[in-house]
Amino acid sequence: MKAFTVVTGIVAPMDRANIDTDMIIPKQFLKSIKRSGFGPNLFDELRYLDEGQPDADNSGRPLNPDFVLNQPRYQGAAVLLARENFGCGSSREHAPWALEDFGFRAIIAPSYADIFYNNSFKNGLLPIVLADELVDQLFQEVAASEGYQLTIDLPEQVIRKPSGECIPFEVDAFRKHCLLNGLDDIGLTLQDADAIRAYEVTRRQQAPWLFNE
Repeated sequence: MKAFTVVTGIVAPMDRANIDTDMIIPKQFLKSIKRSGFGPNLFDELRYLDEGQPDADNSGRPLNPDFVLNQPRYQGAAVLLARENFGCGSSREHAPWALEDFGFRAIIAPSYADIFYNNSFKNGLLPIVLADELVDQLFQEVAASEGYQLTIDLPEQVIRKPSGECIPFEVDAFRKHCLLNGLDDIGLTLQDADAIRAYEVTRRQQAPWLFNE
């Protein structure tokens, strides 16, 4: 998993509440479990004017010019600004996979669906919770300034605005540790690889009948 320390990037605004996981990555694209390759189909039904199909070439598909991620001023965005209850719906882990594969490293919203929130941390994506009035202010500033960027400083737990103003945010200490060190569930387990191997050797000696091949 890619570590997250300090990220500076363009902010893309998704000014709607209750964006569900089927909107983030539609069901027809859930066949793969490779964690990569989902970026071209992120927000597929909003992003394109035709219906997307698995394994299809997206390069020639007609784009929706009104969709925020298709607008030139938001190209290369690394921070997604959204409204409440982001990531609701089904528990598909493909949703954070698609967001991360597209290039987003952080999301800012007033609230998230619990499963999506947890899945984001496990895939190197930082979901930040801010009060509604702060999110409103950020939407206004993004709209008023083309190329608007924020710096997300996870070690200091602050968002730095272009003006220099800092907005603090909360994050669980264990999740912060995992993001800073790029540790997903497998990475956490592998930290104890020597102890696991030692246990297996001892267990094989104590109960060899369990290991008959």
